[in-house]
Amino acid sequence: MRQLFTLFLLSMLLFSCHEKKDSYGGKKVFRYNESSGITSLDPAFANNQANIWACNHLFNGLVQLDEKLHVLPCIASSWEVSDDAMTYTFHLRNEVTFHQDPLFTTTRKVIAADFLYSFNRIADKKVASSGAWIFNSIKKNESGEVIGFINQNDSTFIILLDHPFPPFLGLLASSYAAVVPHEIVDHYGKDFRNHPIGTGPFLFSRWIERIALILHKNPNYFELDKNGKRLPYLDAIMISFISDKQSAFLEFLKGKLDLVSGLDASYKDDLLTPNGKLRSKYMGRFQMETAPYLNTEYLGMLVDSNLTLMKGNPLNDVRIRQAINMGFDRAKMITYLRNGMATPGEAGMIPLGIPGFDSLSTTGYRYDPKKAAQLLADAGYPNGKGLPPILMSTTNSYQDLCEYIQGQLAEIGITIKLEINQAGQHRQMVSKQQLSFFRGSWIADYADAENYLALFYSKNKAPNGPNYTHYFNLQFDKMYEQSMLTSNDTLRWKLYRDMDNLVMKDAPVVVLYYDRVLRLFGNNVHGLKMNPLNLVTLKEVEMK
Repeated sequence: MRQLFTLFLLSMLLFSCHEKKDSYGGKKVFRYNESSGITSLDPAFANNQANIWACNHLFNGLVQLDEKLHVLPCIASSWEVSDDAMTYTFHLRNEVTFHQDPLFTTTRKVIAADFLYSFNRIADKKVASSGAWIFNSIKKNESGEVIGFINQNDSTFIILLDHPFPPFLGLLASSYAAVVPHEIVDHYGKDFRNHPIGTGPFLFSRWIERIALILHKNPNYFELDKNGKRLPYLDAIMISFISDKQSAFLEFLKGKLDLVSGLDASYKDDLLTPNGKLRSKYMGRFQMETAPYLNTEYLGMLVDSNLTLMKGNPLNDVRIRQAINMGFDRAKMITYLRNGMATPGEAGMIPLGIPGFDSLSTTGYRYDPKKAAQLLADAGYPNGKGLPPILMSTTNSYQDLCEYIQGQLAEIGITIKLEINQAGQHRQMVSKQQLSFFRGSWIADYADAENYLALFYSKNKAPNGPNYTHYFNLQFDKMYEQSMLTSNDTLRWKLYRDMDNLVMKDAPVVVLYYDRVLRLFGNNVHGLKMNPLNLVTLKEVEMK
């Protein structure tokens, strides 16, 4: 009943939003659900998928990514990077305007000073943006204040880095780097979260939290399609907040939602065969697409024997870590527990779909129980004899995976004891090195393999960085630092693969799988593009 009431309210909201037309008829409305809700429409707090998707409809930045993660112009029509890769000069379009608002006395054009304001706001500790880290490489003065943003004139914006960082341009495509108008932000303060004014293809109309968010077409949007027609094609976006994913799936089957993203346990077996194919009863009812998703699921192992937790722990022995890596069948795990919606993690930490990925150049681990048994014997534990039980910590969502691994490792003599934690508690314990063997995942913040390799750089050791395993290898650190000075993509990708191979040899992690995006959408939906960051972009979507 609650879902029906919610959808009734959504319909009423849409009707009330139209001044001249009172129904869906004649209006092209794209509908999708966010089960976890949206916490903010301020790009400074676009720290989860739901917020990012919404901000992507409302805001733009200097650059944007295409479906293959290439960096393309957006508000910046062009740019140059200095030979030392520390100065970025952007040339802005002169026809970009913010959404109309009563606080503007006239049409408000975007100028370089707006990026100066927006970026300084993200870097400002008082704002406490979750995206402040994207500007870690910006030039600072002796007091630590950011001085690397310069508006040379209205159409020229310059960024100075204090050290080369090749992935930097891609970072500027994130929602955190969106441009916002100072008049609106200063007026509303923290309430900018529900009074968003941007430059995006859609503009804010109404948000009743936990019920619905309505966005309307921006009639003055600056981007054109290849035929010169102004984007977007849709008239509106309607986002519902049905918390139960199975209920949302049923609403999709009824034609009341246009998109479902992701595979939930509540309906995965009904929807897909074990090999990831759509079941025959759904054939022709809607479209299904899948693509690589930049999310590596893994098990992490502390490799810092100086930690009290690791005294006498068998995981200190690289042979035990390697045996665990070889002791279970990833391919079967994906078939039976993920209905084929993932790629077995047999090629290292860097996932399928990221630029430079090459499975043939990275040596990961495959199922090899005989070799695993030999490694156990070499470590002094023939058939596991004398090997103490190893504690593995996980959460409810991944209990099935860990139980599968537990069962297969038992066959070669490795006894695993499972500990199930609440998700929030689990993350905190991982960050504080309170778990010796833990489930983890890493979703890319930007489309560069450095994002994954940063998990193993010694200067990033947790709790102050993402190196949760406390991995340290001097050779790795040297290659990592060299890669940051290498602007040539081909050479840098070669260093990345060499680093990944080194990590795999030392085995501080057990790579489980590389995730995949799964999307279901109506047969009348056209132009919905897939990308490895699972970003939903609707400006080129048509409803036919």
